[in-house]
Amino acid sequence: MNPKNSTHHIVIIGGGPGGYEAALAGRQLGAQVTLIERQGVGGAAVLTDVVPSKTLIATATAAEEIRSASALGIEVGGKNAEVSVDLGSVNKRLLDLAISQSKQMSETLTAAGVRIINGTGKLDGNHAVIVEAEGKAPERLEAKTIVLAVGARPRTLPSAQPDGERILTWTQLYNLKQLPEHMIVVGSGVTGAEFASAYLSLGSKVTLVSSRDFVLPGEDLDAAVLLEDVFRRRGMNILKKTRADKVEATANGVKVFLQDGTVIEGSHALMAVGSIPNTENLGLEEAGVTVAASGHVVANRVARTSRANVYAVGDCTDFYPLASVASMQGRTAVFHTMGDVAVPTQKRNIASNVFTSPEIASVGWSESEIQEGLVKGEIQKILLSTNPRAKMQGIEDGFIKLFASTGSRTVIGGVVVGPSASELIYPIAIAVENRLTVDELAATYTVYPSITGTIADAARALHDPNLD
Repeated sequence: MNPKNSTHHIVIIGGGPGGYEAALAGRQLGAQVTLIERQGVGGAAVLTDVVPSKTLIATATAAEEIRSASALGIEVGGKNAEVSVDLGSVNKRLLDLAISQSKQMSETLTAAGVRIINGTGKLDGNHAVIVEAEGKAPERLEAKTIVLAVGARPRTLPSAQPDGERILTWTQLYNLKQLPEHMIVVGSGVTGAEFASAYLSLGSKVTLVSSRDFVLPGEDLDAAVLLEDVFRRRGMNILKKTRADKVEATANGVKVFLQDGTVIEGSHALMAVGSIPNTENLGLEEAGVTVAASGHVVANRVARTSRANVYAVGDCTDFYPLASVASMQGRTAVFHTMGDVAVPTQKRNIASNVFTSPEIASVGWSESEIQEGLVKGEIQKILLSTNPRAKMQGIEDGFIKLFASTGSRTVIGGVVVGPSASELIYPIAIAVENRLTVDELAATYTVYPSITGTIADAARALHDPNLD
């Protein structure tokens, strides 16, 4: 700890990934740190979003692997044996895991010397925060630096109000005791696609309602097309280019009314139609903090807002809504305010993943951006069906794409579709971050046989002999 910073008081509102990392960074640099969190350290990301959802997806993946084991010559319970899922037990496990993770994070902060207040915070100007905690009088905290890490919540529609039983947001799924017979997922973005994939693998009938031409409209087109094909082969009903006008709960299920007049009946409906930042009633306007029309706090690449001493990180900002980004923003904000080395966040270096089955991971420039001429690049795509390790594991769906800058052959992006794509994207992300050439990437030894071998193969295919 640096004693010269001991008078620097950082107050953080929100204990999600961004607030948590900001608190640790502040203590590492010797500041006094107070963290205010209303539901538990880790925030929604740990308690109701990322941790429980990815735990559910991990369970769903395991169920799917058991079902497909026969392709490897393994029979579980005899031919055509059914895989049953005890959703009540699954949900209890994932909620227990989330609570355990939150407790561990709280203990880490306490051990580091962070003061944790269970309550809510509001700006009182740009140098103080009013804290309200249950059973206590409001407390005013003077602060040299304020970090906003208040996150976001599920967006709802007036005509499809969640009841927590039949019409659900993604935070309410974990109260279900029985596996939905027919889950209707409204929204085909990342959240909708992930849960549609998960419940399909768990054994539910799934209908996915998409207003776009493809599932996952923001992802690589080849990846979206492949995922749709996999979904349909596994029995998912995908309705595209239509919107849900209204969702009603019935005595035994739900009715989803579409714009084209179609009515779909199911047992449950999941509304995955975006999120809303938790920026109301924070005193932002009064403090002079600029907020976008969407409610997101406007922050620059070091997470600084329009007020020099106020920073904003995570899903409440107009930046990428990823836990990894929030964590990096939290550290960057504190490093910047305390005069340490702060590396501005580069959108092109951010790796992201969609936890469907198969997973879709990406980093850097996209193929569509290359085709549109925003950057000059070369594209190499190799199917995983050609990879020896993939053949051994029975992997038939997936591919690896690598993008290299025209001329220099610097790696500028990539896409991985397949099992564990979230892990496989890392070497490509390292190459993008460190501006490695395809030759440098190809020269690094891979294990044989391995899926990463296909990354090296793609790099070798992009070699330009004229640069030798």
